[in-house]
Amino acid sequence: METENLFPVTTKELADKKAALAPGNIEAWRNFSKTVFEAGALPEKTKQLIAVAVAHVTQCPYCIRSHTKQAMRKGASKEEIMEAIWVAAEMRAGAAYAHATLAMDEMEKMG
Repeated sequence: METENLFPVTTKELADKKAALAPGNIEAWRNFSKTVFEAGALPEKTKQLIAVAVAHVTQCPYCIRSHTKQAMRKGASKEEIMEAIWVAAEMRAGAAYAHATLAMDEMEKMG
């Protein structure tokens, strides 16, 4: 796919170079990430579906790829993943509409 060339491919070598530039930070990040995605009140599959949705809202292509794979590894179906993406789309569109209240407030102030 042509658009895959828009973003560099993540390689172990590149990841290691990034980690070496801030080893304490990456260790803390990895521990945080591991803890966040462990089963707790929410099962791992649900957490990965949330991550897929959020990745679409934040528009992080690396996150979309990674968390889609992880969601499937944790047992999510293609249909569940697509529904999570639609929830993200609704929330993003809904937020845009909800924020129209701010524009309305300013317009009302201006007369």
